[in-house]
Amino acid sequence: MSTAATRRRPAEPLAAALVEGRTPSLKEPLLRDGRLLWLEQRPQEQGRTTLMLQPAGGGAGVELTPNPCNLRSRVHEYGGGVYAASGSDLVFVDDGDRCLWHLNLPGAPRRLTTPGPRGFADGLIDGPRRRWLGVMEAEGRDQLVAVPLAGGEPQRLHQPADFCGYAALSPDGGQLAWVEWQQPFMPWQRSQLWLATVTADGELEGARPVAGSGPGAASTDETAAVSVFQPLWISPTELVVASDASGWWNLQRLDTATGTWQALLPLEAEFAMPQWVYGMRTTAWDGQQLIAAACREGAWQLGRVHLTPDRVGTPRAWEPLEQPFDDLAGLSADAGTLVAIASNPSSPEGLLELDLDTGVWHHTPVAACPLPPEAISAPEPLWFAGHGGARTHAWFYPPVGGAHPEAPLLVKGHSGPTAMARRGLSLAIQFWTSRGWGVVDVNYGGSTGFGRAYRERLDGQWGVVDVADCAAAAHALVATGKASGKRIAIEGGSAGGFTALAALCFTDVFRAGASRYGVTDPSALARESHRFEARYLDGLIGPWPEAQATYEARSPLAHADQISCPVIFFQGLDDLVVPPEQTERMAAALEANDLAVEVQRFAGEGHGFRSGSVRIQVLEATEAFFRRHFQL
Repeated sequence: MSTAATRRRPAEPLAAALVEGRTPSLKEPLLRDGRLLWLEQRPQEQGRTTLMLQPAGGGAGVELTPNPCNLRSRVHEYGGGVYAASGSDLVFVDDGDRCLWHLNLPGAPRRLTTPGPRGFADGLIDGPRRRWLGVMEAEGRDQLVAVPLAGGEPQRLHQPADFCGYAALSPDGGQLAWVEWQQPFMPWQRSQLWLATVTADGELEGARPVAGSGPGAASTDETAAVSVFQPLWISPTELVVASDASGWWNLQRLDTATGTWQALLPLEAEFAMPQWVYGMRTTAWDGQQLIAAACREGAWQLGRVHLTPDRVGTPRAWEPLEQPFDDLAGLSADAGTLVAIASNPSSPEGLLELDLDTGVWHHTPVAACPLPPEAISAPEPLWFAGHGGARTHAWFYPPVGGAHPEAPLLVKGHSGPTAMARRGLSLAIQFWTSRGWGVVDVNYGGSTGFGRAYRERLDGQWGVVDVADCAAAAHALVATGKASGKRIAIEGGSAGGFTALAALCFTDVFRAGASRYGVTDPSALARESHRFEARYLDGLIGPWPEAQATYEARSPLAHADQISCPVIFFQGLDDLVVPPEQTERMAAALEANDLAVEVQRFAGEGHGFRSGSVRIQVLEATEAFFRRHFQL
């Protein structure tokens, strides 16, 4: 490395063990009856997830499900929505037996369902009827079911045509709303809001679609591309839901008594996210007011939604809530208090508690930041001409000490591929910037947070638009003297791994690559993928097998001979989404071409690494591999 580049390298690079080994991930915070609950996924316990409780009045969190309990749902493989709470009742899914368990505080858990080849997720507690309502996946189908809190076999309430979830019970228990979608579409492409009356004996009556797109959709053309997200009751007859019928996931209100719809906030902002997992929440009702998180140009904002016009008839308005966090998820509210998972470029992920009356907030990070403020590389918005000249977004993190023309550059392609590059503090990114690397986290065409049209850039173009956008982001930084054109690496996991490998095949920009459980052969994925994603590639590439030629044209495995640089692979041996065989075949093809290839395999890991020790190993091995081949 040159003298200039060496001079800019920090004296103390961030250790991988401080990045991956000890910091829990927070999931699904919930405020109920003065109690705050949340999930902690602990890498130091092999990724075990446990349920935490902060008692009414505050104080330290109490673990409700100690080892060996591991709260996890495997419905649709990605799971989520693993617990529900109401009063002193808690119901959760334990990964050990895939059963529902009931905990009546402060008692001990007891099993509600018997073990079997089925999974449960995304439930709620119907307190007056003393039952859990939620999704059961069995024999390749979803069902809405009820399970008595006293225990017993699930009772089927509704059989959707394909997939369902996100059920919400009206405050008086008289109506149930939920979301359905059918293959070949994913829920963020086309889905429907369903509504039914709950009878006195707990059955569902008059189930019907009332919004969205798809078979039988009532309020839009059946062929229209409309997605709905997170039905939320704000009164016994008023329901709020996000719909992207306008091209943006905006909030709408349904009066179920009259069937009348009202647009609450017609903004060029997103009030929803792609529903890869259950338990996602971007709106919350505290009993009196509606709070929402909105994403504009890749950053999230928290605000109050005014539901009635003011005295002079001004339409309903969005009132931002002052607080310093712009990466937000998992909203929940109760009696004047809001909780969310929150971070920003200088603060780690933590629980944000906000008093909605006074505006006073408190943030509890999951761990102290191991870096002083001056050592943190803050993201800079990068807009550039992507595929076809389209205006495209990324976050650029300059190396600590400043960007310069000799700095190595790491291009990150997020997974999904409908996810988004976010602004919250990522120690994994700081790991690289502390070592003198610039990092560009690309919101390539197809990413969330920029409206439906931006997401639809990837329709039929996976492996083309994402690849071109990642290459264009690197070119933009090299052209402005912020990175070296000779030291550009690309890495990604899952769909991001496919983008990385395709970029190595079909561009000459990158000099090394890393793939974590990445798709190498989309044809195999189309033939073998699990139920949730079985038809996903129809929209991303084309219908299988009619579009087989296109699949072959996009396949990194079929074009392995076009890769001419070193590649490192990481693969979980229990991966059901991208089977290990895909990685093995790709690595063998590159080795046959006499390329420098390294493969690391992990027993007990699936699609996405949960163990802290594994994640440390992956980060250290990636950096060592790139450093060795870039001669840094």
